[in-house]
Amino acid sequence: MALTKFNYNSFDLTTAASKGLAFNASANGFETSSGTSMPLIKTLTASSSATLSFVHGSSDVVLDSTYPIYVFKFINIHPSQQGGDGDEFQVNFRDGSTAYDATKTSSFFSAVHGENGSGGAVAYRDQHDLTQSTGFQTLAVDMDADNDTQVSGTLHLFNPSSTTFVKHFIYRGNHVHSSAGMQNTFVAGYCNVTAAIDAVQFKMSAGNMDSGTIKLYGIKDS
Repeated sequence: MALTKFNYNSFDLTTAASKGLAFNASANGFETSSGTSMPLIKTLTASSSATLSFVHGSSDVVLDSTYPIYVFKFINIHPSQQGGDGDEFQVNFRDGSTAYDATKTSSFFSAVHGENGSGGAVAYRDQHDLTQSTGFQTLAVDMDADNDTQVSGTLHLFNPSSTTFVKHFIYRGNHVHSSAGMQNTFVAGYCNVTAAIDAVQFKMSAGNMDSGTIKLYGIKDS
């Protein structure tokens, strides 16, 4: 079998900074690629922020058919002081208007465990699910302003640009709740609308997001 050798110095990628090298579609040559199947689209950082919004076409945000799956990653979202005990981290979706009020149906359950070893339980919490509601979907509950109270997790949004099918979303996250323990939360549902979802907004149910980061990624077909 013949061994093909390439001269490393012959590769000129200076016009494609931060790109990787991959075989082309015909597998007979090379081309530059993004180097990842999950490129970062946008990062928003909270600083006493009432809301953090990802709006398609604004500030380099993409939420269209470019990617079939979009992933939001939450890193240490911390409520403000005025939020108080029982604050909730929430999300809502915009379906073409100016309001974040897409109709949603969802489920919510969580696993909890106290720092003192008590209170371990798994429970469905129907007070936080939605039935054809335009209100904000709760993702994390029972939060306060203590410095050890933060939420981190991931939300997947599937095919938001579809004008035929409902738009599914799945969330999983972990946070320290106000009773000094951890709460692992599972939320899933769908936006029951035919219009495309063109923006996503996050907020606390009371007060602001004192600090933390939300990153938006896109996942390619291949």
